[in-house]
Amino acid sequence: MILFALVIGQSAWVQFFHASALDKSSLNPRNDVSTAQYQRGEIVAANGQVLAESVPTSSTTSPWRQIYPGGSLFSGVVGFSSSVYGEWALEAQYNSDLEAHAQPPQSFEQLLEPTQAADSVTLTLEPALQKLAAELLQGRDGSVIALTPKTGAVLALYSNPTYDPDPFSSTNIAVQNAAWKKDNKKNAEGYPPLGLVATQQTIFPGSTFKVVTTAGIVKFDPSLLTKSYPAMTETKLPDTTSILHNDGGAVCGGTVAEMLPDSCDPGYGLLGIALGAQSLTATAEDFGYNQIPPLDLPGVVKSFFPSESTLAANPPFLAYSAIGQEDVQATALQNVLVAAGIADGGKVMTPHLMKYITGPDGAIVQRFKDSVWKQPLTESQAAQIVPLMQSVVSSPIGTAYGVGFLPEDQVAAKTGTAQVGNNLENDTDDWMIAFAPADDPVVAVAVSVPFQGPSVTGAIVAGPIMKCIIEGAIALAAGQPVTGTSSTCPTPAPVTTGVSPAT
Repeated sequence: MILFALVIGQSAWVQFFHASALDKSSLNPRNDVSTAQYQRGEIVAANGQVLAESVPTSSTTSPWRQIYPGGSLFSGVVGFSSSVYGEWALEAQYNSDLEAHAQPPQSFEQLLEPTQAADSVTLTLEPALQKLAAELLQGRDGSVIALTPKTGAVLALYSNPTYDPDPFSSTNIAVQNAAWKKDNKKNAEGYPPLGLVATQQTIFPGSTFKVVTTAGIVKFDPSLLTKSYPAMTETKLPDTTSILHNDGGAVCGGTVAEMLPDSCDPGYGLLGIALGAQSLTATAEDFGYNQIPPLDLPGVVKSFFPSESTLAANPPFLAYSAIGQEDVQATALQNVLVAAGIADGGKVMTPHLMKYITGPDGAIVQRFKDSVWKQPLTESQAAQIVPLMQSVVSSPIGTAYGVGFLPEDQVAAKTGTAQVGNNLENDTDDWMIAFAPADDPVVAVAVSVPFQGPSVTGAIVAGPIMKCIIEGAIALAAGQPVTGTSSTCPTPAPVTTGVSPAT
C-alpha cells in the first residue's frame, strides 16, 4: 500500500504540480525540437479573417509551416514563428497557447495520457480599419493606433516601416537569413522594419502634451483655468535669456479656454511654470509616462517625462516640457491612452489585442477581462477638458478647425507639431490625438508622422488621417462597413477572409 501511494503521489507530482516546470525545462526534448514539427493554432482578426495559420509541407523534417495571409498589413502586430529566429510579436506573446500543449482531460484515459493540441487566439483588430490606416499613411514612416476607450480594445495598430512575415517561416534557412538581414536594417529615420513604431519608438509629443498640462491644472490648481495671459508672440522665460516663441510667430494669449484651441506655446509654457514641477510630473506619470503600458505585445517601451527635481531646478526646462518638447518623449500608444483617459471619464483602461482564446474544439478557454490601468482624473475633472478639446476642432482659432471633421462626429482633438532639432533639415514630428463622439466616445485615436518638413503641422499631416480613421471607426461601431464617409476619405478594397495558398 505504501508503494502504491508512492506511485500515485509521484504521478500526481509529475502530471499536475510539477507539470508547468517540466514543460518549460531546457531538458524537455520538446523544447529542442523545431516548432515546425507541430501544427500551431490560428491567429484570427475580430471579423474572422485568419491572420496566421499552419499548413502542411512536403518536408519530413518540417511538416508544418506558418503562413500569414494578412502579410505586411498585420506583421508588426502578429509577428512570425521561425525555426531560426523564434517567435515575434503576438506569436511570441501567446506562444504557450499557440503551440501544441496538454489539453484539459475529457476522460479517464486522457487524465492518464493527456492529449496535445494548440489553441487559437482571436484579436480585437478590425481588418477594414487596419487597411484604411495603411492606405492613409501612404508609405510614410509613422503610426496609427485606434482603440475603444471604454474597454481598451485595440481596433487598429499599424506602423510604417513594415515587413513581409512569410519568408521567416520558410523551410529554406537561406530565405529566412536573407529576410532577417534585410528587415533588421534601420532605414534613414532609424526605424527597422522588424519593429513597431507605435509601441517601440518615442518622439516629441509636441502640443498634444498640452492635454496633460491642462489635466494637471484641472487636478491641482483650477484657478489657472481662468488666469488670463496678455496677447504675445513670445515670452522671456525666468532665470534665463531664453525666449519661448509661438509657432509661426502668431499672436496668442488669454485663458486656457482660448489658448488650448489656439495651441499657444508661450502661454502654456508660463502655465507649466505656474503649475509647478511636482504637479506636472505627477500628472504625466498618472497618465502612464515613465511606465511600460500593459499592452499584450512584446517590446513595448515606456514614454519619458523628466523628473520633478530636474524640472524644479530649471524653470525654462519646465516651460518647454509643458508643451511637449525638450526631453519629453512619447509613443503613439502612450498618446492614445491620454486621449482615451479623457474620453472615458478620467479612466485609462488596460489596452489589449487579445479578445479571447479558443481550444481545439472551438470552445472559449480564456476571455480578456477589462480592467482599469490608471485613473489620472475624476469624471468631473475629465469632463472639463472635453469641451476644450472639442474647441480645437470647432473654434475658428482651433488648430484642427480646417481639417474638415464632420460636425455630427463631435470630434475632440489636439494637434501637435514639435521641432525635431536635426540641424539643417529642421524637421517636425507631427501628431494628432482625438476621440469621438465627444458625448459618448466609441474610439480614441493617435496618429504620429515623424520627420516631416519644417513648413507642415500636425493638422496638415496627421489631420486628414485622423479624420478618416474617426469616420471609419464610428461606422464600424454602428455596424456599418468602412466605406469612407467623406469624399476625402478612401474606400478600402474589400478585406478577404481565409488563407492564401501554401508556398
